[in-house]
Amino acid sequence: MSSQSKAVCLLSGGLDSATCLALARRDGFDCYALSFDYGQRHRIELDCAARVAAALGAAQHRVVSFDLRQFGHSALTSDIPVPKSRPGAVMSREIPVTYVPARNTIFLSFALAWAEVLEASDIFIGVNALDYSGYPDCRPEFIEAFERMANLATRAALEGRTKIHIRTPLISLSKAAIVKLAAGLGLDFGITHSCYDPDAAGRPCGACDSCILRRKGFEEAGIVDE
Repeated sequence: MSSQSKAVCLLSGGLDSATCLALARRDGFDCYALSFDYGQRHRIELDCAARVAAALGAAQHRVVSFDLRQFGHSALTSDIPVPKSRPGAVMSREIPVTYVPARNTIFLSFALAWAEVLEASDIFIGVNALDYSGYPDCRPEFIEAFERMANLATRAALEGRTKIHIRTPLISLSKAAIVKLAAGLGLDFGITHSCYDPDAAGRPCGACDSCILRRKGFEEAGIVDE
């Protein structure tokens, strides 16, 4: 791979997406970070995404705005309470109300559009199918299907100028393994944000699924979350 190969990296400001961006940079990609202001209640993550993009040397960082609160039906985009203190077995058994309908499909579609404009062949997304909250759009089957669709949907692919690859380097890792990987990459954990329901000052609640999974990962990795 050329050191100038371009990649679009979906960046939420959370631990997983920041680790993905750090991996892409380590592997020599010229990274174009893409974040979304979609009406989510945890918009503090956008400030974190900007800090992560700057710290990791993204070539550009863009924030696309649209309002999924128009559809709602998620604790992240409507006034439904965010679940708290759920056991891990429950998290992995059912799709929670924090699932945002079609979110990763929408995000990847925007990333695909930008990748075609940039003539980039690679899109990085920090989905995880092991320590995750039951989201259907974090599964390998979904990613594989989207990649097939992407190579049917764009002019660049049809003309043979690019072949899109959806990169999911974290998809089979435990949260502890992700923490260890991020530490090895030198990621500053303090500029990332994982909470679904932060307070007005942006402090994590400590009890939502995302906070619990993050804490579990750091504890199992034996690393302090600073």
